[in-house]
Amino acid sequence: MVDLTVVILTKNEEKNLRKCIESFRGIASRFVIVDSFSTDETEKLCSELNQELQKIGSSLDFYQNKWVDYATQLNWGLTQTNITTQWSMRMDADEELLEELALEIDQNLPKLSEDINGVVLRRRVYFMGRWIKHGGRYPELLLRIFKTGKAMCEQKIMDEHMILSEGKTIQFKNDLMDNNTKDLEWWTNKHNWYSNREVLDHQLTMEKAFESNNSLESGQSTKQAKGKRIVKNKGYYRVPKFFRAHLYFIYRYYIRLGFLDGPEGKIFHFLQAYWYRFLVDAKMYECEKYDKKMKQVEDLKA
Repeated sequence: MVDLTVVILTKNEEKNLRKCIESFRGIASRFVIVDSFSTDETEKLCSELNQELQKIGSSLDFYQNKWVDYATQLNWGLTQTNITTQWSMRMDADEELLEELALEIDQNLPKLSEDINGVVLRRRVYFMGRWIKHGGRYPELLLRIFKTGKAMCEQKIMDEHMILSEGKTIQFKNDLMDNNTKDLEWWTNKHNWYSNREVLDHQLTMEKAFESNNSLESGQSTKQAKGKRIVKNKGYYRVPKFFRAHLYFIYRYYIRLGFLDGPEGKIFHFLQAYWYRFLVDAKMYECEKYDKKMKQVEDLKA
């Protein structure tokens, strides 16, 4: 068993949480659940999982904390839940480790040299049960494992990444998977919620509200995350509204071969690369036309 605490944020995750926890196959010594007052059976499930984990020498601790934004909630979980393990890990409830990655973490994490403070993982996304391999969506490189106290989530409204304060990173070769089993109605509601966050984040960026705390550019994350941020802020947003949604979909679906992902890929790339980006532009246009600012986004209600 690895000296590792896994921090997971939840809100109504009874459908996803068990498969997330079980994908670790008993290698993590502790799980911390930070719940934003779920209305489903998430708390009851956590109690059951804790009893099961204790039989193999692990544990699960359940906390509830009022949602402000993702970064605030995650950083609260990393600093206010008495984490004493050498390593900490960020996971989402709809993510799972492949068996090969669980084995790689179990075997290699304790052997890393002292100057390694962070581990970058590869993520694959599943949509309607199909692995989305094309359209520039694989692999996503994410800093997810870090020595306790050596990384925090950057304080952004959208696209927040883990930032390493010091030390080096290493990349593991096996994948974790994003495999949410909720339906398409939930997915579109979630992305409508994301679009409000995206507009607010853009408004704050334009106002240079975070100019003094632009940590992704100054701290250590992944080169892929930094590259995407530069392309988005200094490239994509300089293209006229609405037209850029067309271009982005063409790039994802045709140039990056998204059409090879089948019917599920057609739905995913259209909704995520075109519908979502068009929705963001429409809300930006509305805010500009009526001179209003997007309100602070509450947690997802579903």
